[in-house]
Amino acid sequence: MNYPEPSPSPLQAGQPSENMVTVAHLVYALHAFAVFSGVVGSATIVGSFIASLPSIAAVALNYWNQAAVRGTWLESHFRWQIRTFWFAVLWVALAVLMVLTVIGFPFALLVVALLGLWVLYRVVRGWWVLAGRRTLPMG
Repeated sequence: MNYPEPSPSPLQAGQPSENMVTVAHLVYALHAFAVFSGVVGSATIVGSFIASLPSIAAVALNYWNQAAVRGTWLESHFRWQIRTFWFAVLWVALAVLMVLTVIGFPFALLVVALLGLWVLYRVVRGWWVLAGRRTLPMG
Protein backbone atom coordinates (compact mmCIF):
# COMPACT_ATOMS: atom_id res chain seq x y z
CA MET A 1 0.00 0.00 0.00
CA ASN A 2 1.40 3.41 -0.93
CA TYR A 3 1.13 6.08 1.70
CA PRO A 4 1.52 9.73 0.76
CA GLU A 5 4.63 11.57 1.91
CA PRO A 6 3.98 13.57 5.07
CA SER A 7 3.73 17.28 4.40
CA PRO A 8 6.55 19.39 5.82
CA SER A 9 5.98 21.15 9.11
CA PRO A 10 5.21 24.87 8.90
CA LEU A 11 8.71 25.73 10.11
CA GLN A 12 10.24 23.77 7.24
CA ALA A 13 7.80 25.04 4.65
CA GLY A 14 8.82 28.68 4.36
CA GLN A 15 12.12 30.45 4.18
CA PRO A 16 12.47 33.81 5.91
CA SER A 17 13.76 36.80 4.01
CA GLU A 18 17.39 37.75 4.54
CA ASN A 19 16.12 41.00 6.01
CA MET A 20 14.35 39.06 8.79
CA VAL A 21 17.49 37.00 9.46
CA THR A 22 19.34 40.31 9.84
CA VAL A 23 16.65 41.54 12.25
CA ALA A 24 17.09 38.38 14.36
CA HIS A 25 20.86 38.97 14.46
CA LEU A 26 20.24 42.59 15.46
CA VAL A 27 17.94 41.49 18.29
CA TYR A 28 20.56 39.06 19.63
CA ALA A 29 23.19 41.83 19.33
CA LEU A 30 21.02 44.25 21.29
CA HIS A 31 20.41 41.65 24.00
CA ALA A 32 24.12 40.78 24.08
CA PHE A 33 24.99 44.47 24.46
CA ALA A 34 22.56 44.73 27.38
CA VAL A 35 24.10 41.63 29.01
CA PHE A 36 27.62 43.00 28.44
CA SER A 37 26.57 46.31 30.02
CA GLY A 38 25.39 44.40 33.06
CA VAL A 39 28.69 42.54 33.32
CA VAL A 40 30.96 45.58 33.08
CA GLY A 41 28.63 48.17 34.62
CA SER A 42 27.09 48.66 38.00
CA ALA A 43 23.84 46.87 37.16
CA THR A 44 23.27 43.14 37.31
CA ILE A 45 23.14 41.13 34.09
CA VAL A 46 19.43 40.58 34.40
CA GLY A 47 18.76 44.16 35.51
CA SER A 48 20.50 45.48 32.44
CA PHE A 49 18.78 42.86 30.29
CA ILE A 50 15.20 43.78 31.22
CA ALA A 51 15.54 47.49 31.94
CA SER A 52 17.96 48.80 29.31
CA LEU A 53 16.95 50.55 26.13
CA PRO A 54 18.73 48.01 23.85
CA SER A 55 16.76 45.07 25.26
CA ILE A 56 13.46 46.91 25.22
CA ALA A 57 14.13 47.93 21.60
CA ALA A 58 14.98 44.29 20.81
CA VAL A 59 11.67 43.02 22.17
CA ALA A 60 9.81 45.76 20.29
CA LEU A 61 11.56 44.61 17.07
CA ASN A 62 10.49 41.04 17.84
CA TYR A 63 6.85 41.97 18.19
CA TRP A 64 6.93 44.36 15.21
CA ASN A 65 8.34 41.69 12.85
CA GLN A 66 6.74 38.56 14.30
CA ALA A 67 4.18 38.20 11.51
CA ALA A 68 6.90 38.36 8.84
CA VAL A 69 8.61 35.21 10.17
CA ARG A 70 5.49 33.16 10.93
CA GLY A 71 5.74 29.74 9.28
CA THR A 72 9.53 29.86 8.87
CA TRP A 73 12.40 28.42 10.88
CA LEU A 74 13.08 31.94 12.14
CA GLU A 75 9.80 31.96 14.06
CA SER A 76 11.42 29.82 16.74
CA HIS A 77 14.11 32.47 17.29
CA PHE A 78 11.61 35.28 17.68
CA ARG A 79 9.65 33.18 20.16
CA TRP A 80 12.89 32.29 22.02
CA GLN A 81 13.90 35.96 22.27
CA ILE A 82 10.47 37.11 23.45
CA ARG A 83 10.15 34.32 26.00
CA THR A 84 13.65 34.98 27.34
CA PHE A 85 12.74 38.60 28.01
CA TRP A 86 9.35 37.95 29.64
CA PHE A 87 10.51 35.02 31.77
CA ALA A 88 13.36 37.22 33.03
CA VAL A 89 10.83 39.94 33.92
CA LEU A 90 8.68 37.38 35.75
CA TRP A 91 11.59 36.02 37.79
CA VAL A 92 12.81 39.51 38.67
CA ALA A 93 9.32 40.36 39.90
CA LEU A 94 9.40 37.25 42.10
CA ALA A 95 12.85 38.22 43.39
CA VAL A 96 11.53 41.68 44.28
CA LEU A 97 8.70 40.07 46.24
CA MET A 98 11.28 37.93 48.06
CA VAL A 99 13.26 41.05 48.99
CA LEU A 100 10.15 42.55 50.56
CA THR A 101 10.25 39.72 53.08
CA VAL A 102 13.55 40.09 54.88
CA ILE A 103 13.90 36.32 55.15
CA GLY A 104 13.72 35.98 51.35
CA PHE A 105 16.57 38.43 50.67
CA PRO A 106 19.30 35.76 50.29
CA PHE A 107 17.02 33.74 48.02
CA ALA A 108 16.34 36.83 45.91
CA LEU A 109 20.08 37.34 45.45
CA LEU A 110 20.43 33.71 44.39
CA VAL A 111 17.53 34.04 41.93
CA VAL A 112 19.05 37.17 40.38
CA ALA A 113 22.48 35.52 40.04
CA LEU A 114 21.10 32.33 38.49
CA LEU A 115 18.77 34.31 36.27
CA GLY A 116 21.73 36.31 34.96
CA LEU A 117 23.47 33.08 33.97
CA TRP A 118 20.27 31.78 32.36
CA VAL A 119 19.85 34.96 30.31
CA LEU A 120 23.48 34.78 29.20
CA TYR A 121 22.97 31.14 28.16
CA ARG A 122 19.78 31.95 26.21
CA VAL A 123 21.40 34.81 24.30
CA VAL A 124 24.55 32.82 23.44
CA ARG A 125 22.70 29.62 22.52
CA GLY A 126 20.08 31.41 20.45
CA TRP A 127 22.63 33.43 18.51
CA TRP A 128 24.79 30.35 17.95
CA VAL A 129 21.84 28.39 16.56
CA LEU A 130 20.81 31.36 14.40
CA ALA A 131 24.32 31.52 12.93
CA GLY A 132 23.85 27.90 11.84
CA ARG A 133 20.40 28.75 10.42
CA ARG A 134 18.76 26.12 12.59
CA THR A 135 15.50 26.05 14.52
CA LEU A 136 15.33 26.39 18.29
CA PRO A 137 12.96 24.30 20.40
CA MET A 138 9.51 25.91 20.48
CA GLY A 139 8.83 24.95 24.10
